[in-house]
Amino acid sequence: MLYALLAYHEEHVIQGLSEADDAALMRDLHAVHGRWEAEGVLGPAARLGATTRAKTVRGPGRGLVTDGPFTETKEALLGFYVIEADSLEDAAEKARDLNAANPSAAYEVRPIVLYRPGAPFPLTDTGLEHVRP
Repeated sequence: MLYALLAYHEEHVIQGLSEADDAALMRDLHAVHGRWEAEGVLGPAARLGATTRAKTVRGPGRGLVTDGPFTETKEALLGFYVIEADSLEDAAEKARDLNAANPSAAYEVRPIVLYRPGAPFPLTDTGLEHVRP
């Protein structure tokens, strides 16, 4: 079974790290990554960009684009996409396409500022018994 580990932290603390402190933090995290790689359990990992550079798309049709990652709802994060786009605005337009297909969801658009590819995900349908193809 696969699990997503979503890292939450006080954004200003991470953004306030000196270059040396950030490098030390990353060194410690890479030690964990190395152990997980040796165990064969590590997939892709990414550090997201600042919430001030995020957008949210929601509402009927192609939805409305607003600043910030804050959906202000009780919805839970149920999935994610990693896409390539020329700009934040282009990525928000792509999210609007998703919104048009599923307007009951809210789509947070965040730049990825650090990407560590890791092993590919295995094909799985665990936990999808209730989802119709």
